[in-house]
Amino acid sequence: MGKRLSKVAVGGTFDKLHRGHKKLLLKAFKIGDTVVIGLTTDEMLGKAPKNHITEQYESRKQELDAFLSSRELDERATIIPLNDSYGTTLTNGGLQALVVSKETENVAKEINRRREEKGMKPLAIYVINMVNADDSIPINTTRIRRGEIDRDGHLLESKVNTD
Repeated sequence: MGKRLSKVAVGGTFDKLHRGHKKLLLKAFKIGDTVVIGLTTDEMLGKAPKNHITEQYESRKQELDAFLSSRELDERATIIPLNDSYGTTLTNGGLQALVVSKETENVAKEINRRREEKGMKPLAIYVINMVNADDSIPINTTRIRRGEIDRDGHLLESKVNTD
């Protein structure tokens, strides 16, 4: 990949920040000089709750800040509260691309459809494949919270089929 884009966006809940989240974020920083990170608010989670408890916004933001600092990326990041699936993507004319997981690719396509309706230029969409755990099943927060895997995707207990 050649020259980086000036501004890209990525969004998510980023609960129990794991290897998949980190891959998504690092890809965004590889593509863009500045990365707008939409972090799902507690209010938005209240409207569409996850199937598990979720850390509070401030706690998730602190963990995100710590990760960005550890990689010296904090100066290039802007974390904004995400109250809906679109964030500032429908008003921010400076954005050039979205970085999404395979799981949220449809949201990116919907964003572009809405941008075009408003006469805005569509965003380039970079889709990241889900990161698999050791058992070849994607890493996700639900699995981490259930105690199946750790944040790096290593199995924590053997799921023995006794049928």
